[in-house]
Amino acid sequence: MSDLLVSDFDFELPEALIAQQPPAQRGASRMMILNRQTGETHDSSFADLPNFLQPGDLLVLNDSRVIPARLYARRTLRREKEKPTGRIEVMLTEPVGDDRWRALVRPGRKIAIGEHLVFPAPSGEIVLEADVLERGQFGDRLLEFAPVEDFFGVLECIGHMPLPPYIHRDDETEDRERYQTVYSHEKGSVAAPTAGLHFTPQILEALAERDVDIARITLHVGLGTFAPLRVERLDEVKLHRERYTLNASTADALNRAVRDGRRIVAVGTTVVRTLEHCAQQAAGSPIKPHSGTTEIFISPGFEFQLVRALLTNFHLPQSSLLMLVSAFAGRDHVLAAYRSAVQQKYRFFSYGDCMFIS
Repeated sequence: MSDLLVSDFDFELPEALIAQQPPAQRGASRMMILNRQTGETHDSSFADLPNFLQPGDLLVLNDSRVIPARLYARRTLRREKEKPTGRIEVMLTEPVGDDRWRALVRPGRKIAIGEHLVFPAPSGEIVLEADVLERGQFGDRLLEFAPVEDFFGVLECIGHMPLPPYIHRDDETEDRERYQTVYSHEKGSVAAPTAGLHFTPQILEALAERDVDIARITLHVGLGTFAPLRVERLDEVKLHRERYTLNASTADALNRAVRDGRRIVAVGTTVVRTLEHCAQQAAGSPIKPHSGTTEIFISPGFEFQLVRALLTNFHLPQSSLLMLVSAFAGRDHVLAAYRSAVQQKYRFFSYGDCMFIS
């Protein structure tokens, strides 16, 4: 791994292929099939996913739910001659204790420690207030919110869906549903586990009828999933911490699948990272239910212990997600598949098409 550079995971992507809207119908995406042993690819559709899974496969989903984490605030002016700042964007990134959140603010250069921010509802009523406690790099701030009875309920009223930066539009009403998986449950993500966006209740039913076992983990996705890697070498990469929970039924299902030699299929890179982190923690022993955080970085040379097949979207050039997929299927195979996807005009990134790798 130490000889690889971030630039070794680059590819040419026409901007027109970056999906700006979800497909007209959920589940109507194209799906490229990649054989990770041979590099062979062929084209299919997500609706055919049940045909690529086998009875006894264990399909693992991430049931984290995206919160409306993009907020708009105003400063409280403390001095008579102070000039007001226009609308301040506050993107919540991670809770760090009672009423405290890490956040990215814009314009960051004007928001200092000690600032008091107020968050109005559409009616103009102030429904949230926060003080800036710490200042970090690239707009990072630690905010302490004044306690409210139902913080997440207030977010639902005034927050906006945190669409990724490559979607060049404001969020719309439709995004409230479409930037969530149909099985999302545990609130906490500030970015969607996008491989799961393709699933419909009908597809899940078809998988169950095919005797595919389904289990769930929770990993709350942070904005680090979109953050550029500000280093040159892979051995210098450090990822943001993300919170996860592995429940008892899923731990049992994983242990039984390993014991029986059945295939574990991950839906998305968040599931891969959680499962492989838990396997490392178990160190050869049966996996136990627990909660924790992970900063695991998976790149070529990584030895996978649990995951044997992967459903994933097409990822950004030079991203940690592309490196994970390359670790699973081989960098040359993956980049060749991406070049083919570009030629065939697959749709890329969060609202785009998907790839099934086995």
